[in-house]
Amino acid sequence: MKYSKQEVMQFVCEEDVKFIRLAFCDIFGRQKNISIQPGELERAFDTGIAFDASSIAGFGDELHSDLFLHPEPSTLVVLPWRPEHGRVVRMFCDITWPDGTPFDGDSRQLLKNAIADAEKAGCSFRFGAELEFYLFELDERGKPTKIPCDEAGYMDIAPDDRGENIRREICLTLEQMGITPESSHHEGGPGQNEIDFRYSDPLTAADNAVTFCAVVKTIASRNGIAADFSPKPLEDRPGNGMHVNFSVKGSDDRSIMPSAIAGVLENAADMTVFLNTTEKSYERLGQDKAPRYISWSAENRSQLIRIPAAFGDSKRAELRSPDPCANPYIVYTLMIYAGLDGISKQLELPPAVDINLFTTEPEILSSLRRLPASLEQAQAAARESSFIRTHLPERIVSAYTK
Repeated sequence: MKYSKQEVMQFVCEEDVKFIRLAFCDIFGRQKNISIQPGELERAFDTGIAFDASSIAGFGDELHSDLFLHPEPSTLVVLPWRPEHGRVVRMFCDITWPDGTPFDGDSRQLLKNAIADAEKAGCSFRFGAELEFYLFELDERGKPTKIPCDEAGYMDIAPDDRGENIRREICLTLEQMGITPESSHHEGGPGQNEIDFRYSDPLTAADNAVTFCAVVKTIASRNGIAADFSPKPLEDRPGNGMHVNFSVKGSDDRSIMPSAIAGVLENAADMTVFLNTTEKSYERLGQDKAPRYISWSAENRSQLIRIPAAFGDSKRAELRSPDPCANPYIVYTLMIYAGLDGISKQLELPPAVDINLFTTEPEILSSLRRLPASLEQAQAAARESSFIRTHLPERIVSAYTK
C-alpha cells in the first residue's frame, strides 16, 4: 500500500507506533537510520529532521555537516520483527541541504532523476535482482566465522540444506513488508543462498534490495548465524553476485531493447567500479560463472549479459557482473543512462558470443573486450569516462575513485 502523509499520521496514531525509523543510504549503499517518536513526525514531514553528516561515508566533513532527512510517506512499512506493542515503522527519506536543495550525495535522488530522464525520452525501465549470500556459524563470543552453516550444493534440499527454514522466514518477513520474492534456493557454495525478486519499477526495486539485505542480516542473527553479502567470502568457493534483470519499453512500438543492451555493453567497463566496489570483487569476476569479458549471448551464463529463456512479460536481459556490495540506487541509475545512451545513438548489438568463455581458446578470448581486472583499473576507467562524469556528481565519482 502507498501511503500519503495524512495516512501515515493516522496509521502511527491508530496502530500503536512508538518509533519511526527515517532510513537512508550512504554513498556506498549501506543503510543508516535515525529513530524519532510520533511527536516529531509532523516536523519531519514539514521541515525535515537534521542530522550530522560528517561521520557518514562520502557525505561531508565538519565544515558542512548539517543535512536534513525528509521521509517519503509512500515507503512506510512496519518492521515485523519488532514488538507488536509499541510498533516500529520505517520510511525511506530524501536528503537535502539546510536550504532545501537536494544533496548531491543522495543516491536515491540520483535514481529518481534517472527515472525522470527516461520518462522524458519516452522510456520505461523495469528491474529485478537476484541476490546471493552466505550463512556462516558464530564463534563462542557471537562473532561471525568463515565456517558455512552447511555443506550443501546447488538447489540441494533439507536436511543437507540447513538454510531452508531461514530462507522461508526471510521470504515470509518480506511478504509482511509488501515485498514479494519470486523464488529462493540453495546456491553452489556451502552455506550459500539466493533469493530472487519480481520485476518492479527502478526505485521500488532499489528500495527492495536495500530492505532485503537488512532483513536477511536480521533473520540470520535471530537464528544464531551470520549473513555475508561480500563478493568473495571464501577463496576457493563461488562468490556472491547480484544479477540484475532488466527490460525497457518505449512509448511507441519500435523495439528498443537491443539498443539498450548495446548501451550497457558499450559503457560496461566505465561503470564497473560502481558495480564491483571492493578488491574482493575482482577475485570473483572470471570465476564460477561470474563474467570477465564484455559480451552477450542467449541463456549462456559465461557472458556479461545473457538473455534468459522466457515468455511474455518475463522477457528480459540479465547483467551478471554486479555484486551485493554495490549501491543498488547507483547501479540502476547507471544502467538506465547506459540504456538511454544506446537508444539515443541507435547502437546495434555486436554479434552474440555463443561459446563457453571459461573453457574456450585464448586466441578467441583475446579478441574480446575485458572488464577491468582490478579495483585500480576500474577506478581509472571511471575517472577517465565522460559517460560517468555526465551522469554522476563529482562527490560520488571522487568517493569511488580516490
